[in-house]
Amino acid sequence: MTPEANAAAAAPGEEVELDVRTVRKDGKQVVTLRAVQRPLECSVECEVYPVSGLRVDPLNPGPYTFATPGEATSFVAEAVEALTILGCQES
Repeated sequence: MTPEANAAAAAPGEEVELDVRTVRKDGKQVVTLRAVQRPLECSVECEVYPVSGLRVDPLNPGPYTFATPGEATSFVAEAVEALTILGCQES
């Protein structure tokens, strides 16, 4: 089912998770990206775990908002592709 079809199938007021991807570097979680459809917006939420340092809690940049579910899921896919090029692995 496409992101748009998932969003259309949701009841009003319901949140629909469109895509979730986790990326690791050297076995450690680096980023989790979550695209969601809500009644008034599509957005991507991020959890970023810095590779260096002692930080346990993730950073949460964003959320990044988009006009359509397709735009939100494309953002997630392109971000994961960029991180893969930089030596990370999707898990």
